[in-house]
Amino acid sequence: MTDEELMRLALMEAEGAAARGETPVGAVLFDPASGQVVASAGNGPIGAHDPTAHAEIVAMRAAAAKLGNYRLTGLTLAVTLEPCAMCAGAISHGRIGRLVFGAEDPKGGAVLHGPRFFEQPTCHWRPEVTGGVLAEEGAALLKAFFKARRR
Repeated sequence: MTDEELMRLALMEAEGAAARGETPVGAVLFDPASGQVVASAGNGPIGAHDPTAHAEIVAMRAAAAKLGNYRLTGLTLAVTLEPCAMCAGAISHGRIGRLVFGAEDPKGGAVLHGPRFFEQPTCHWRPEVTGGVLAEEGAALLKAFFKARRR
């Protein structure tokens, strides 16, 4: 699958999250070796009553359970928004091979912004990172969601 195809799947997860009243962020874990999507999720902190239920973490939990291993080495994680520090830490601990994200997040992102997690000397695993994939679509979903909330 191409990065754009993966991001389209992640955007569908983000739309599902928005429909549930969650911040519209979606994530997909893909195994390039098998060509299969291993797991996907949308944001879920509100519904799960769990502050860690960001799309990336929910998808990683599902993939780890499915594969029977917390190390997700070799998988590609596509997410519609630049991961926060918590999610970047989980990506590192999970040994994700490649991170593809859509929109940048100057306020809460931790890959290109804020702590730049993967650039820290204390970060022991760094995925290959590609940003900006279908960024406009992911950003538009977020803007529309929060604009509707402010009315």
